Amino acid sequence: MTDRIVTRFAPSPTGYLHIGGARTALFNWLYSKHTNGTMLLRIEDTDRERSTDAATAAILDGLSWLGLEWDGEPISQFERAPRHREVAEELVAKGEAYYCYTTPAELDAMREKAKAEGRPPRYDGRWRDRDPAEAPEGVRPVIRIKAPQEGETVVYDRVQGEVRFPNKDLDDFIILRSDGTPTYMHAVVVDDHDMGVTHIIRGDDHLTNAARQTVIYKAMGWDVPVMAHIPLIHGQDGAKLSKRHGALGVEAYRELGYLPAALQNYLARLGWSHGDDEVMSLENMIAWFDIDDVNKGAARFDFDKLTALNGIHMRAMGDEALADALIATQPFLPNGTLIEAAKTDHGRALLVQAMAGLKDRAKTLVELAEGAAFLFAQRPLALDEKARSLVSGPGFEMLRKGAEALRGVNANWSAASTEAAIRTVAAETGAKLGALAQPLRAALTGRSTSPGVFDVLAVLGRDESLARIDDCLAEAQ
Repeated sequence: MTDRIVTRFAPSPTGYLHIGGARTALFNWLYSKHTNGTMLLRIEDTDRERSTDAATAAILDGLSWLGLEWDGEPISQFERAPRHREVAEELVAKGEAYYCYTTPAELDAMREKAKAEGRPPRYDGRWRDRDPAEAPEGVRPVIRIKAPQEGETVVYDRVQGEVRFPNKDLDDFIILRSDGTPTYMHAVVVDDHDMGVTHIIRGDDHLTNAARQTVIYKAMGWDVPVMAHIPLIHGQDGAKLSKRHGALGVEAYRELGYLPAALQNYLARLGWSHGDDEVMSLENMIAWFDIDDVNKGAARFDFDKLTALNGIHMRAMGDEALADALIATQPFLPNGTLIEAAKTDHGRALLVQAMAGLKDRAKTLVELAEGAAFLFAQRPLALDEKARSLVSGPGFEMLRKGAEALRGVNANWSAASTEAAIRTVAAETGAKLGALAQPLRAALTGRSTSPGVFDVLAVLGRDESLARIDDCLAEAQ
């Protein structure tokens, strides 16, 4: 083995990059960065019927959005099929594998007999030591590995510990099909060896595969990489993760308004921890991550915790950075919440100016976009039901008095000057400040909730603020 650590992420392009795969990629990426190593990407596209270019593109896009850049070019497993065949035939030449001419009918009979005797179905090894000269005509052989028949195969796992597999349970499994295509079990070993992978970090649903793959490594005389099988992610109720728990594609989290940094942070904490630290920067995670600290038990996905953590990351961002993140994410948000005006220089400046008041009220970019929508709303504003009730009856008179006071603020229009004007009205009329502020908020934003009303006045400016209030007064009369 080389001294440099090489990890790999090896997804199958049969669908989106799901959240479990994203965490596996993250753990491989963090460990490679922590050790100044390398993370490679292999697309396991040998299932030609289910593999698609669209799925491959979605996986690459998801990894890039999460900031998990791989080293070198992605490797196609399918394109390496000649190499897989070459190694399978080399194993036959070494006496570590053999051609098997068992027919499908014979295999069915074997399975039925095992079932009748209450045994798990196992290939009985009938061609293990048989002369290929006895091969029946017209039967294209498979190649089977000569698995050890006695003792145990031991997987030394950095997460699961020392795991022992009785060799009698492994049987002589197929490494090359009769059509010359490799099985997953074989292709993975050849690829990992040729790519120089030193550490295999993957889900613990692959733990039994590790035993069979170890057999192939040893048969070829190759070093067995360090194994680390991480526990799967379950739902909050402890059941296997499904869509209702959050088993969505990574692109769905972008559409739901989550920041890559928050999703990185949350996924890292699913099965791994560093003391009591909950909120972590990428620099923290790279410095602290070690595969030995991953828990054996299944992690539980909690949408509420992810959302709360996302809010923390949003509030920690600078106003300009968060505005840019929102503008960049806009095409992926539902209903085009922010209009194109946010992309202009003026629109961006408006968004940045309002951000301090907006980000404390939002936990996702979707909520942030909804909160910021009033900035770019076209006059006359459409008021929601609650906002409309605030400018009717007594609220109409309060809005009219507030408008008069605000029209008196000519120079130095600001949150402080507009607040002073409204407080003067409240003192003169004996009204509470909220009785004036609430109708103003409704007229200015079309909603009953928003950043502080005086901050809204400052951001919109004198002309726009007064025009919106006048529109509302005219309609409410």
